[in-house]
Amino acid sequence: MNRIYLVGMVAGILGILGASAGEARGSDKRSQYDVPVSALSFVVLKDDNGKPVRNAGVVMHSVGKNGKQDRGGLELKTDAEGKASFEGVPYGKLRVQVFAPGFQTYGEDYEVNKPTMEITIKLKRPGGQYSIYENQQNDKKPDKTPTPDPNAKPQP
Repeated sequence: MNRIYLVGMVAGILGILGASAGEARGSDKRSQYDVPVSALSFVVLKDDNGKPVRNAGVVMHSVGKNGKQDRGGLELKTDAEGKASFEGVPYGKLRVQVFAPGFQTYGEDYEVNKPTMEITIKLKRPGGQYSIYENQQNDKKPDKTPTPDPNAKPQP
């Protein structure tokens, strides 16, 4: 009997906390500093075929007035559908970087100015790299071994 009462009390306390947390957030979605905030959702796709990229890292940094990113930041991971989301991003400039093994790192600044925003990012495969010190792919390589003479007689 005491156990039932205790469970009821805990459920009641959690209900009160949940209700007050919902009231604190408010319906107009403002942060604790009375700055409007946005709910961002990201979709990360492969550029070549449009398929989702699983476990891509999505890093968000706020950007100061001087164009430099602020310290700290937040990293999200995409799910199996290539999606990640976060609520409570303050309005203003936001730097988004996305990285995944086997793809080029993506980076772009966005202006967060709507209550909800969906950002679609297409990751590209790395391109070929060239060096002035090596032979290029289409260059003919010099052959350093002499071509044997088919008419030559074997030497004893």
